[in-house]
Amino acid sequence: MKTLLKSFVIASAVFMLGASFVSCSKKTDEKKASASSYKVAMITDSGDITDESFNQTTYEAGKAFCEANGLQYKYYKPAGDSDSDRIAAAEQAIAEGANLLLCPGFLFGGTVVEISATYPDVKIVALDLSAGDILSAAVSDYTWDPSQYDVKEHYHSENVYCAIYKEELSGYLAGYAAVKMGFRHLGFLGGMAVPAVVRYGYGYVQGINDAAKEINAAKDIVVEYVYGNQFYGDADITAYMDTWAAKKVEVVFACGGGIWTSAAEVAKKNGNMKIIGVDVDQKNTIDSYGAGMTVTSAMKGLAATVKSVLTETILKDNWAAFSGKIETLGLVSDKPVENYVALAPSTVWTDSFKEADYLALVKKMYTGEIKVSSDIAKEPAADVKVNYYGNIK
Repeated sequence: MKTLLKSFVIASAVFMLGASFVSCSKKTDEKKASASSYKVAMITDSGDITDESFNQTTYEAGKAFCEANGLQYKYYKPAGDSDSDRIAAAEQAIAEGANLLLCPGFLFGGTVVEISATYPDVKIVALDLSAGDILSAAVSDYTWDPSQYDVKEHYHSENVYCAIYKEELSGYLAGYAAVKMGFRHLGFLGGMAVPAVVRYGYGYVQGINDAAKEINAAKDIVVEYVYGNQFYGDADITAYMDTWAAKKVEVVFACGGGIWTSAAEVAKKNGNMKIIGVDVDQKNTIDSYGAGMTVTSAMKGLAATVKSVLTETILKDNWAAFSGKIETLGLVSDKPVENYVALAPSTVWTDSFKEADYLALVKKMYTGEIKVSSDIAKEPAADVKVNYYGNIK
């Protein structure tokens, strides 16, 4: 009897173990089947996938993920720079089978509003797209105060994830580093004065100011601050940068699409002006105008965001972690490599600002010892002299 009971227990255990293996195998197969059902498409905003900025970073991150996981992937460039063009590109992608769209940049507000409602089964990952960007596309008399609205009333949020970034932190890092590196006459050349660009600029001023106070140099530092009112360089912006060269501006944080080209052209002629890049590590691109021109770049973690969202959504079948969220990403660790805002790996360290100093700075910001304001309603208080010029045109 004992022998029969023992045999029954062993058999039951083996059966249960086998059932567990079958169950696990079934779940694995289901996840694989779910993953293989995805076709990913990336829509460019007003540029293309060679812009060394949002489009290229997003495209390459999506491509790397899809190639590694055997998924179909394609990018679509709109015929022009309008909501209707971007919507048409998204609809073309969907017509060709895409069911997850990567959309980088604030210009996709209208696309998200239209596509999310028309195609509720298509998932949209919008990078650097805020509630304000969605509302400005959906509300004709929008007041630019998102707190006055329920943004979810204006788009089909369940199939959309929006990631925005704490640009003020990247800007702060760049400004602080520039002063510690020895620059005393600094410039900020913004694109259009949209919230993301303003946060970069105001963070930059805060970083400059804090570093100046630390080394008792506030009275020696001047900041020139202007917006081009566009996201590309041209003859007018270049002429304006010539005036900064004449003032002996030493370093310019060029922040906004391709507007950096005007600063780089002047830096090439001048020979003494340096450039700080933005959004991605722009050293290779900017340095094509002159070796050693780029000091650093104030980066956003677009590639990390793409990888994280695609991994969770496609490989782990966990879209619920992102559905309906407009998530602000910044420092999640005292280690720069793990964060969504950082200085570029190509930063040119100096004797007065070493990599160890940067790591210590990030740690202080992560622990809250250093606080950076995200307020863009008013210019940040500063002990250094800041000359605000508004828009060039």
